[in-house]
Amino acid sequence: MSVRIRLDVSYDGTDFSGWALQPGRRTVAGELLAVLERLFGTVEGLTVAGRTDAGVHATGQVCHADVPEERWAALEPALIRKLAGLLPPDVRVLAARAVPAEFDARFSALSRRYEYRVTDAPHGSAPLRRRDTLAWPRPLDLERLNAAAAGLVGEHNFAAFCRRKEHASTIRAVSRMDWRRDPDGTLVVTVEADAFCWSMVRSLVGAQLVAGDGRRPPDWPSTLLTRSVRADEVVVAPAHGLTLVEVTYPSSAESFRERAVQTRRRRDL
Repeated sequence: MSVRIRLDVSYDGTDFSGWALQPGRRTVAGELLAVLERLFGTVEGLTVAGRTDAGVHATGQVCHADVPEERWAALEPALIRKLAGLLPPDVRVLAARAVPAEFDARFSALSRRYEYRVTDAPHGSAPLRRRDTLAWPRPLDLERLNAAAAGLVGEHNFAAFCRRKEHASTIRAVSRMDWRRDPDGTLVVTVEADAFCWSMVRSLVGAQLVAGDGRRPPDWPSTLLTRSVRADEVVVAPAHGLTLVEVTYPSSAESFRERAVQTRRRRDL
C-alpha cells in the first residue's frame, strides 16, 4: 500500500539547472528524489506545481509523491529533520503531510504567485541579495511600472510573452500584477495567475521594465496582447530575480478532482 504525500519546498535556484530531472545536470527534483528514495525505498510520481527554470528560486513550491505507507508511518514524526540532514543546504522541505490520492500538485492548483525583485540603486544589488535581485542600470518609475502592469491583468492570449511549445495554449488568466517599492528601495512585482506558460513571468517583467525606465510607453506591453506569436522585441528578464512564493489549492478531495479536470481542458478565449 502507498500513501500520497505533499511536500512544501524552498530552494535557492542559483546552482540548479531548474526543477526537472535532466541527465548529467544538477536539478532540484534530482536532489530531492535521491534523498526520498534513500528514506522510502520506493518513490513514485514525483510531481511539482511549477517547473521552475534554471536560476529561479522558490519559497513556496509544492510537490507530491506516492511512498510506501509503512515507511511513511515510521518516518513522519521526524521526517523534516531527517530531510534537513540529508539534503544540500540550498534545498529545504518546510512541511510534509499525507493528502488524499486525488491531490495533484500541478493540476489541482488554483493559483501560483511569483515575485520578481529589481533594484535601480546606482551601486546595484546589495551583496547579500545579489542572488535574488536584478540590478537595473536605469532609474525606474513606480507609477509607470504599475500602469504597464495594469494593462496585463485579466484573461488574455499571452502568446507574445511565451516561448513556443507545440500544441500548448497560451491563454492565461492573470488575477494580480502590481509593483511596490520596499523601504530599502527595492522594487518588487507580484504576479499571480491560475497558471503560466514557459518564460511568461520573466517576459512580462522584461516588457514592464523598459516601460518603467521610459524607453517604452506604459501601454506598450498591453499592445502586444494582440500578437499570436512571441514578440521578439520582448527581452526575458534574468532568472535570478524570480521567486515562486505561493501555490494555492482547494480545500477538499472532491475539489481536487474537479479542479484537475478543469485544468486539463484546453483553453480558448
